[in-house]
Amino acid sequence: MKGGRAHCVSLAALALGLEAAVGYPETLNARLPHPVVWIGRAIEGLERRWNRPETGPVRRKALGVATLTLTAGASAGAGWLVQRACGRSRLGWLAAALLATPGLAQRSLHDHVEAVRRPLDAGDLPGARNAVGRIVGRDVARLDAPGVAAAALESLAESFNDGVVAPALWLALGGLPGLYAYKAVNTADSIIGHMEPRWRDFGWAAARTDDLMNLIPARLAGWLIALAAGRGARTMGRDAGKHASPNAGWPEAAMAGALGVRLGGAAVYDGEVMARPTFGDGPPPRASDLARGLSVYRHACGLLLLGCLIGGAVAGRRSR
Repeated sequence: MKGGRAHCVSLAALALGLEAAVGYPETLNARLPHPVVWIGRAIEGLERRWNRPETGPVRRKALGVATLTLTAGASAGAGWLVQRACGRSRLGWLAAALLATPGLAQRSLHDHVEAVRRPLDAGDLPGARNAVGRIVGRDVARLDAPGVAAAALESLAESFNDGVVAPALWLALGGLPGLYAYKAVNTADSIIGHMEPRWRDFGWAAARTDDLMNLIPARLAGWLIALAAGRGARTMGRDAGKHASPNAGWPEAAMAGALGVRLGGAAVYDGEVMARPTFGDGPPPRASDLARGLSVYRHACGLLLLGCLIGGAVAGRRSR
C-alpha cells in the first residue's frame, strides 16, 4: 500500500513535468481526439436518451446518478486496466505518465490565456475578445479591455484548480483510476451539472460529486497562488466564501489578492446580466496584469510539481 502511494505521487510529478513540456499537441488531437471528448460524448448520449421532459424529477435524478456512475466507473476501470498493463518497470512508469498527461492542462491553459494577452497588449480588442471567448462561457462581444483581462484571469485561476491541481491530486492519490474518474466527474459537471430546469434534477449528482472532489484541491490551488505571489491569502480568506460555488472562489479570490486587482462582478450570459460577487479591492485588471497573472500561474505550477516530488520522496522512504 505504501509503495503504491509513493508510485502514484511520483507518477503525478512525472506527468506534471511531461505535460508542462509538451501539452497535448494539436497534430495528435487532430488524429486522436482528447479523452475528455470521448467522455463528453458518452455523457451527452446518455443525457439525450434518459433525460426526458416527461420523466418525473425523482426518476430523472436517479438516471443522472446512473449516468455519473457508469461514466466515472468506466473511466476508473479503464485507468486501472491501463495502469496494470503498464506495470512497475521504468518504461511502464513512463508510459503511465504519458497516458496521464491528457488529464492535465497546464500547458494548454497557459497557451489559451497567452493568446488573449498578446492581442490585448497590442490594442487589438476584437482579437482579444475572440480569444477569450474560447475559454469563458459569458458573452464577450461588448467586453472592454479590463473586462477581457478579468475574464481571462478568472478562467486562469478557476481552471488552475479544475485542470491542474485537482487532477494532479487525484492522480497522486489514486493513480490513473483516480485521475480518469475525476475527469469523468468534472466533464459531467460541465455538461449536465447546471441549475436550469432541463438539468437541475438530472445533473444533481454530477454537480454535487464535482463539488466534493474539488473541496480540498480548490483550497490548495488558492494557497499555491498566494504562495507563488507572496500575497493574496488575506483576500482569499475574506472573499472566497462570496462565490456561489463552494470551491471556485478560492483560487479566484487568491488571484485577485495576488495581483492587487478586482475580479468578478456582473457578467452577461446568453443575453442576461448575471450578478456575481467581486473579489479583491484593487482596480479592474489591465493587459499587463495578464502577464503578471501568467507568471504567478507558472510559479504556482512549479510549487505543485515541487510538492509532488517531495511527497514522492517521503512516501518512498516510508515504504522501505
